Amino acid sequence: MDKHVSETVTDFILNGDHVSATPIAGERLSETLRERLGARDVKIGCNAGDCGACTVLVDGDPVCACLMPAQQAAGRSVETLGGLAREDEITKRLSESFQNLGAAQCGICTPGMMTAAVALLRNTDGPNEEQVQDALGGVLCRCTGYRKIIDAVVAAGQAEVPMQAEGHAGEGIRRLDGLGKVQGTEAFGDDVAPAGTLEVVVIRSPFPRAGFTFGDLDVFGKTAGVEAVLTAADVPGRNVFGVIPAFMDQPVFAEEEARFRGEAVAAVVATPEYARDFDPATFPVTWDERAAAQDVHAAMAPEAAQLHEGRDGNVMCGGFVQCGDARAAIAEADVTVEGSFRSGFVEHGYIEPEAGFAELVNGRVEIHACTQAPVMDLDSMEIILGIPRDQIRIIPTGVGGGFGSKLDISVQPYLALGALKTGKPVRICYSRTESMQSTTKRHPSDITLKIGATKDGKIMGFDFFGYFNTGAYASWGPTVANRVPVHASGPYQITDYRAESKGIHTNCPPSGAFRGFGVPQSAIAQESLFDELADKLGIDRLEFRINNALENNMPTVCGQVFEQGVGIKPCFEALRTAWDDERTAAETFNSNNDTLKRGVGIAGGWYGCGNTSLPNPSTIKSGIRTDGTVVLHQGAMDIGQGANTVISQIFATALGVPVAQLEIIGADTDVTPDAGKTSASRQTYVSGSASRLSGEAMRAQILARVNASEEAALTIGNGQIKVTDQGTEHVIDLSTLTADNEGYVLRAEETYDPPTKPLDENGQGIPYAQFGYAAHLVVVEVDTKLGTVKPLKFVAAHDVGKAINPMLVEGQVQGGIAQGLGMALMEEYLPGRTENLHDYLIPTIGDMPPVETHIIEEPDAHGPYGAKGLGEHVLIPTAPAILNAIKDASGVRLTQVPATPSRVRAAIKDKNNGN
Repeated sequence: MDKHVSETVTDFILNGDHVSATPIAGERLSETLRERLGARDVKIGCNAGDCGACTVLVDGDPVCACLMPAQQAAGRSVETLGGLAREDEITKRLSESFQNLGAAQCGICTPGMMTAAVALLRNTDGPNEEQVQDALGGVLCRCTGYRKIIDAVVAAGQAEVPMQAEGHAGEGIRRLDGLGKVQGTEAFGDDVAPAGTLEVVVIRSPFPRAGFTFGDLDVFGKTAGVEAVLTAADVPGRNVFGVIPAFMDQPVFAEEEARFRGEAVAAVVATPEYARDFDPATFPVTWDERAAAQDVHAAMAPEAAQLHEGRDGNVMCGGFVQCGDARAAIAEADVTVEGSFRSGFVEHGYIEPEAGFAELVNGRVEIHACTQAPVMDLDSMEIILGIPRDQIRIIPTGVGGGFGSKLDISVQPYLALGALKTGKPVRICYSRTESMQSTTKRHPSDITLKIGATKDGKIMGFDFFGYFNTGAYASWGPTVANRVPVHASGPYQITDYRAESKGIHTNCPPSGAFRGFGVPQSAIAQESLFDELADKLGIDRLEFRINNALENNMPTVCGQVFEQGVGIKPCFEALRTAWDDERTAAETFNSNNDTLKRGVGIAGGWYGCGNTSLPNPSTIKSGIRTDGTVVLHQGAMDIGQGANTVISQIFATALGVPVAQLEIIGADTDVTPDAGKTSASRQTYVSGSASRLSGEAMRAQILARVNASEEAALTIGNGQIKVTDQGTEHVIDLSTLTADNEGYVLRAEETYDPPTKPLDENGQGIPYAQFGYAAHLVVVEVDTKLGTVKPLKFVAAHDVGKAINPMLVEGQVQGGIAQGLGMALMEEYLPGRTENLHDYLIPTIGDMPPVETHIIEEPDAHGPYGAKGLGEHVLIPTAPAILNAIKDASGVRLTQVPATPSRVRAAIKDKNNGN
């Protein structure tokens, strides 16, 4: 913490202007820039020099502002992205390049990336890829997979402007919200509160399980600088939240016992000066550490404490799908394989920690926070605050990465309660450690699987069972438990199938949604054993998959039949050339090298878009004002994936106007209808369908006014609509129409809900209206003496139905592969041990190899213009492809991820009798 010692005036040049500040002794330059000088374009991701988001230039050199005492800037020149974007020609060229190539996704790392790149470009004309990687190696990105960033820096000032034209479906236009990202003006969760706002500090359990008692809170609350103390007693409504109504079980503040390390028990609302020096260990609470169960088998033991009433044996719930008789088929199979596979917690690792701001406006609570689900936030706050829904407003900020964890509420209740109790504005920003301790993770898995096949290579029986560690609270655990058995087959024909899963409570952080909802874990088991089965049968691994792949008019394991859009075979077929070429190259390499060995791995995957057999609607509203402005109320949260752009493109296509003409009003529970949560790869499909319906409804209204045909062309603007139809022009004078209370003379509000049906007791039904499909190939190099694994190249084929924006598709593919690479090789969250971005490793710019993307378009029957979701799909085949490549290179099958060097080396030694 920054300690108050003495105050001295520090003068320096900031973005060309002389400035003065009075930081306390040792205050970080990042704090001075953001809070004293208003340079909120400088982002804070870790405050430890691990993420590089706060990179600025000091006398032209890139520096992590969170590691530099502000006083050391005295007399020096400091440049931030905000200033560079206004004046610096190199930055302007780089900004264009970043936008043209889609190098900024969520945008939270972009200021750091661009600032570091500017330093490189000032000294190096036309840098190559290696030079870019060296220069930007200290800045982490969790969204892009780095490849587009590298390309943008290499091509700075020379990148071709992507086709803009009308910006309709199929055109790879720039992000509509890209300019704010590359200029550092987009406001994230910690960027909206005025300097000097009261701060909320949460008191958290230091133990995985502990009882606790408070001391004299009244006395503590009278401490100078303390405005209020919050506990469970201050929750006016119900002290509970969760994402699935039947499983709401997590308290805002624990009441008698904390069930995981990092669980909130109280909060202090205080002045920034007090909060800066406050040590939470001095808060008046006494802890009673108790025996904790932190893995599923310990939690199911008879002696384990029960975390929740009515969930005997700490079993939260389970999922089940069955067709045919898997065990009988396996008994009759010509060949069988089986294995046990384990994965651990994976941290989302977004660069933006949870943050926000709340205030009372005309008696209402307004909450600004980074979130993936503003209306779900509103639902939760209505329950927690116990006040009418119309007295609460959720205004989302920019979201610096989410990947599922920001579906759950985090800071929102503390902000609202703090504002209500003090009557003053309050803010909060989690530290990186606090974020990693208290927010959701990917579920650890413990899976057993047995598969049979006929001698000619047809799958004959598939028996799957998986335990999933759901942590102390349910979060999205029920969704994982239900989704995994539906997906564990992969996109293959399996007539005799049994898959069961159980979610188990432990004294660990809650496991929630993370890009794939448990499917990446099951895919590791299934795709690993497919390789083993193919090898045992002597069948080419790619051919084995193609021969068993689903096709149109074939039932899935849930009995669902798709008449069109089943694109897994085309995905695998797209890998044929690379599969043959890369294996030949690897064989040649291996014959000339003893220690380094190369291997080629493949894997397939599928993912159902949206909720499993549940309603999943999105609503999109549009309007036209008297002056001809076309407005789109776009409530689907853009967390970097491109929803703002893609949904706008779909609407513009349906209405028949250029996308650049739209005025977009983003998510705000007061003015924007509910477009549903950004999760489960649903926004392009579900909100995109609602957007198409809204555009079509608006167009139909216009055409009906002049009795024009569907083929008519529209020109909207300057207070009129021109409708050109078969050589005749009709003009609608908008000033003659009556405006509603929002100023619209024409409006359309439409809802889309995917057609699904509930699953029966055997998991038969229609869980999703569409699936997306993927196949990945990877080449890795294994150092057999050190156990290190280096991916050299990916080839990824994705069936997206219709690529609404091909550039954004490529970005999603690269970013998803980077996260899958991390899961496979390095990411392992250990509660109490890896609670920062130094000890918890995510891929850096040097870890990510080139990616060759094949976009497959097998149109879906329901998606807008045939489009399917994509976000989740990419991560699913990545880890199993890497594990299969490791086996191909070294001969060892890794059954636990991450495949760290120590695990790989140990497996090689076991195989080679200790060598």
